[in-house]
Amino acid sequence: MEDLLAAAYPWVKAMHVVSVISWMAGLFYLPRLFVYHAEQVQAGLTTADELFCTMERRLLRAIMNPAMISTWLFGLLLVATPGIVDWGMVWPWAKAVSVLAMTWFHMWLSARRKDFEAGRNIRTGRTYRMMNEVPTLLMLVIVFAVIVKF
Repeated sequence: MEDLLAAAYPWVKAMHVVSVISWMAGLFYLPRLFVYHAEQVQAGLTTADELFCTMERRLLRAIMNPAMISTWLFGLLLVATPGIVDWGMVWPWAKAVSVLAMTWFHMWLSARRKDFEAGRNIRTGRTYRMMNEVPTLLMLVIVFAVIVKF
């Protein structure tokens, strides 16, 4: 198994990067949709509400969920590849905590989407604007941890 993982390493790494890019695109875009939905649309009274709900649902289910799952899958394969991660250093722990936080943020967005769909969103566009910074901060920690390996 270790030989197979070592041989597949460049492909697994490439698929991990593609998955992360797709996931991050959704994590950046969905809160922005929520800003417009919260500020410009009255719940349940317009076709715009239905349109936003459809866009948000499709983004989450068709892009973000599969991208998160594949990010985790390929990331765990990378972790299992011999010689890739030195758990005695700080960087893999910083990345792991940040990925868990990113996953929490994904689940938080999923719950907010359900709030919009049910017509019970109570958060303002400003809240979503602020939360839109979370994936950026986590991405910075992850990238610097992996590249600099502190």
